[in-house]
Amino acid sequence: MAIATTNPATGEIEKTFEALSDTEVDERIARAAATAVEFRRTSFADRARWMNASADYLDAAVEEIARVMTTEMGKTIVAARAEVKKCAKGCRFYAEHAEAMLADEPGDAAAVGASRAYVRYEPLGPVLAVMPWNFPLWQVIRFAAPALMAANVGLLKHASNVPQTALLIEETFRRGGFPEGAFQTLLIGASSVERILRDPRVRAATLTGSTPAGRSIGSIAGEVIKPAVLELGGSDPYVVMPSADVERAAQTAVTARVQNNGQSCIAAKRFIVHSDVADAFEASFVARMQALRVGDPMDEETDVGPLANEQGLLDVEKYVDDAVSRGARILCGGTRLDRPGWFYPPTVITDLTPEMSMYHEEIFGPVAQLFRVNDAAEAIALANATVFGLGSNVWTRDAAEQDLFVRSLEAGAVFVNGMTTSYPELPFGGIKESGFGRELSAQGIRAFCNVKTVWVG
Repeated sequence: MAIATTNPATGEIEKTFEALSDTEVDERIARAAATAVEFRRTSFADRARWMNASADYLDAAVEEIARVMTTEMGKTIVAARAEVKKCAKGCRFYAEHAEAMLADEPGDAAAVGASRAYVRYEPLGPVLAVMPWNFPLWQVIRFAAPALMAANVGLLKHASNVPQTALLIEETFRRGGFPEGAFQTLLIGASSVERILRDPRVRAATLTGSTPAGRSIGSIAGEVIKPAVLELGGSDPYVVMPSADVERAAQTAVTARVQNNGQSCIAAKRFIVHSDVADAFEASFVARMQALRVGDPMDEETDVGPLANEQGLLDVEKYVDDAVSRGARILCGGTRLDRPGWFYPPTVITDLTPEMSMYHEEIFGPVAQLFRVNDAAEAIALANATVFGLGSNVWTRDAAEQDLFVRSLEAGAVFVNGMTTSYPELPFGGIKESGFGRELSAQGIRAFCNVKTVWVG
């Protein structure tokens, strides 16, 4: 894929970039390795000051950065502004809490025959981050903020369709005052990633992306014995039980599915509704999906913009057409819009069976699969009948039922009476083919630390 800004609302290429040569990449790796030696000696106070200044820059440049993101990948301008503000909040969270999260932890010295015993957290060094286009700022910041506050340095290989956003992230940390080499953007193609990850100066990797990409990064990291965090795809269930506030569940379901134009790993994708409330939920959900305004993502009134690239549109079409050909029923949407750009309407599809491709795959677009079940056991079985295990949602006001779903759903997160989202305060990640390791919270900042045991006789 060319490294270029292609406006998904028009399909037109707006700006192209030359990929770095191998020599230029090596120079940046060398700079990162040299910076890491000195950067690990900086204080939490200095790093917090630089991180807070980076957050200040994000707040000051919110309109500029938001418009770049919308131009490059099509998220609505309203959503883009919210993403920038969330990133500023994430930076400030780690600026405030990193020192406490990485403080030495005392052990039981007497039990191990020591005068002192403790655990300390130390940085690993340069970390390669391979990031996707769908949340082009937040998915980088949620790695970079904790990594930098832990005194690691970052090398970013961003998706090739968001090069301007990628460069703005490097600029953000530079303006914040971080040393040159602490965070660098590498404008390179996917074919260059393996060589970088195999470089002994690069100590770890993190990837957010597809399951095939995760397999590739994970296998290389395993071969060269380097830690990795993988946040991969998801096909999150959204279960609605009879005791739920059905109208609120239907209203939230719309946002849960079409957030980011339906292109979110943690978007609810499979709506599993108890038969006692299925008619009411379906009527409200379909009506609300039909009422969404699809259009220019720069328009403040737009609810759903285009898909980020043409291949994404073709993939969504393929899944829907396959399901319909095998007997699925469209309740709304279901046909691409006849206009320039890569637009697909909010769609609800039902009568799905395992013979259909979408039954097993992640649909990265505003397409909701609607299922009916007869009891909690059937709902749990269907929710878990997937190779993915990222997020999950359940709507029930029954305390015993809430506990049952929390214990039974196979996912990295369970949100009860609300939609799945990410917070700096809570760990984020999945199980099964949704990946391993955690971002955010204290677990996220420790992901790229040497957990060093210290025993003093």
